[in-house]
Amino acid sequence: MKETGAEVTELQGLLDAAYARSTEHLHSIITGPRRLDAEELVRVLTGMCTLNLATVTARGEPRISAVDGHFLHARWVFTTSGSAAKARQLRMRPAASLSYVDGERIGVFSHGNVEFLTPEHPDFAEIEEHLTNHYGSSPSSWGDDIVYCRLQPHWMIGYAMDKAAVLGE
Repeated sequence: MKETGAEVTELQGLLDAAYARSTEHLHSIITGPRRLDAEELVRVLTGMCTLNLATVTARGEPRISAVDGHFLHARWVFTTSGSAAKARQLRMRPAASLSYVDGERIGVFSHGNVEFLTPEHPDFAEIEEHLTNHYGSSPSSWGDDIVYCRLQPHWMIGYAMDKAAVLGE
C-alpha cells in the first residue's frame, strides 16, 4: 500500500460519487455489504492485477485487451509497447475503461482518461522502481518503445461477493 491518507480520502470520495450516480441495476448487485471502500481496496489491490482495458478505435469500435495493472497511489498504472494498437488508440482518444475481476471474489470497475508518463514526470521514478522490484527488471528494458500509462479515474466501484473472505477476516 503506497497510498497516503489524502489519496485514500480522495479515492473514497470518488467511490461514493460513482455509486451515488450509478444505476438502480448496479445498486441491486453491489449492495452495501458488497461494496469495497477505499481502505479495503488499497488493502487488497496489491501486486500485479490482470486488467481488462477497453479502448476505442478511430471508427468508434470498442477494443479490449489485457494489461498488467498495479494500483499505486489510488490509480491504475500499466505499461505496453508504444506501437501496440491500445497505445495508439489511447494517444488519440484517452478515455478508457479498466476492470479487474477475479471470479466472484472481487471486481473493480473504473472509467477515466489515460495519461502517458515520461521519465520527466514527477511520479515516474517511483512507478519505475515499483515495477522493477515486482518484475526483476525495468519495463523500459523490455523494448525500444515501452510506454507507461496511468488511468485518472472519474468513476470507480469496488465489489466483493464475500468481503470477509477477500479481506482475510
